[in-house]
Amino acid sequence: MTKSLRIGIAGLGTVGVGTLEVLSAHAEMFAKKVPRPLNVKAVAARDHARDRGVDLDGYEWFDNAVDMAFCDHLDIVVELIGGSDGIARELTEAALANGKHVVTANKALIATHGTSLANMAEEAGVNLAFEAAVAGGVPIIKALREGLIANRIDRVYGILNGTCNYILSDMEQSGRDFLDVLDEAQALGYAEADPSFDIDGIDAAHKLAILASVAFGTVVDFDGVHVEGIRHISPIDIEFARELGFGIKLLGVAARTADGFEQRVHPCMVPESAPINHVSGVFNGIAVDGNFVDTTIYEGRGAGAGPTASAVVADILDIACGNPVPVFGIPARNLKPAQTVDMGRHRGAYYVRLTVVDEPGVFAEIAAILRDHEVSMESVLQRGRAPGEPVSVVMTLHESLEVDVVNTLDAMASLDTVVEAPRMIRMETFA
Repeated sequence: MTKSLRIGIAGLGTVGVGTLEVLSAHAEMFAKKVPRPLNVKAVAARDHARDRGVDLDGYEWFDNAVDMAFCDHLDIVVELIGGSDGIARELTEAALANGKHVVTANKALIATHGTSLANMAEEAGVNLAFEAAVAGGVPIIKALREGLIANRIDRVYGILNGTCNYILSDMEQSGRDFLDVLDEAQALGYAEADPSFDIDGIDAAHKLAILASVAFGTVVDFDGVHVEGIRHISPIDIEFARELGFGIKLLGVAARTADGFEQRVHPCMVPESAPINHVSGVFNGIAVDGNFVDTTIYEGRGAGAGPTASAVVADILDIACGNPVPVFGIPARNLKPAQTVDMGRHRGAYYVRLTVVDEPGVFAEIAAILRDHEVSMESVLQRGRAPGEPVSVVMTLHESLEVDVVNTLDAMASLDTVVEAPRMIRMETFA
């Protein structure tokens, strides 16, 4: 008789409960697909008395999830607690050290400690799987690590946070202010009570650091990710973007350059014709550029119990099949330094919005600053006139080094006729 794969699930929030539901609902189907029966033996959570809507009778209960790592009758630990350190890290390290496979949905843990955990897993001869850590139910890790293995990956980019995408999509459709839409997103459960992790780009940055490592075979370098959020995006920027033929999305972009690897998360102006611009609401969308496959695109629900649990269970099934895939696609000992390029060396086109006093000579001063910093203007837009009053002026800039653009905007901000800090949004040219 084939030995079952004995599973312990740590964390019984929405994803943990969802994982139990998927394993139960499709038990018969899984029995036909994998050589080892799946057997959930234990669960761990802080509150034993809480009603989670599923029957937990028959499972061994652990008040301290870390104790699972030392349990002789478990083969695999599913870590769904969250957080880069604390119990989640302690459990994962202890489980790997004791020869247990680990499946996790914890992007903060992998983004922060992924390289060291990969070394531990491979030294112990066990799997560390994290498909659910990036883009929920979208199988982007498997696509990069296995489906596109024949390619040199040159760029990975996309919408990695559903909360931000919902907010920006609604602002585009309704014309409402950021704070109004954020309040609605919180009421609908799309944003947390403290939304900073999402709207300030940290969540997307965790995911991008993981994608970059898998795509480029580099050590995970979360600290090297340039991060900006969406708090400063206003309806007027969205209106000007539309006039220019663009939409605004919070994107994560990881790309090879002549100088090294870019890793950046920030709002982007994306051409209306680009497929990624049409990913709306809470959905995630990721594009991958490979040298033989060209561009492939992946879209789906990036969060929620069902999609995330689907990815968790997919990893469990891979382990049940005995698939010995290196954690980041290549052996951890072969991961090379990230060589992350400083954002000042980024070269691209830019949208700049100035609020200036409408009086003669303003454009002459602005043009002189552009000339002095060797930055070239492509176009300029101004709506209406209000002599002596502040008006919005938008410029688009030809490809320039970011350090030159930043210095240019600093010089503009010092003008008496510029009444608020210039707003800059990078412009992308995805096909």
